Amino acid sequence: MRSLNKPLALIGFFVVFFSAIFCPFLKVPLQANWNLYQVDTALFMITNGLLGLCVLLFFMRKLSPFRIAAWLLIGWIVLSFILVFFQINNYLGLKLIDGLLSKTLNIKWGWGVLLFGALLILFSVGKNKHKTVEDRQ
Repeated sequence: MRSLNKPLALIGFFVVFFSAIFCPFLKVPLQANWNLYQVDTALFMITNGLLGLCVLLFFMRKLSPFRIAAWLLIGWIVLSFILVFFQINNYLGLKLIDGLLSKTLNIKWGWGVLLFGALLILFSVGKNKHKTVEDRQ
């Protein structure tokens, strides 16, 4: 039997949602910092879609699918970070230009905040701490 820590899940929802909008994910020269929407619109939409699925399952109190959706969200965040990293380091396929791009485009701390929020969502589902009558005997 699983239990849900509602305040922890709600904090995780807000952290993921607001970090995708307000935290810097990429530093671009002459254009300042980019949030997740400016980095890639598809990454932003899929991330918010998975977050929306987690919120829906949270309000439906389906804890096993909620935990699976939280794992999917974490996997997607890690995969999108890897994809953005490799996109920066191999944008055109030319060593000289890609080397200059990888030195000028810098990954920022917003990825860590996004992953932290997803981990809060995942850890909000835990084992039930209450013992039933059968467990006590």
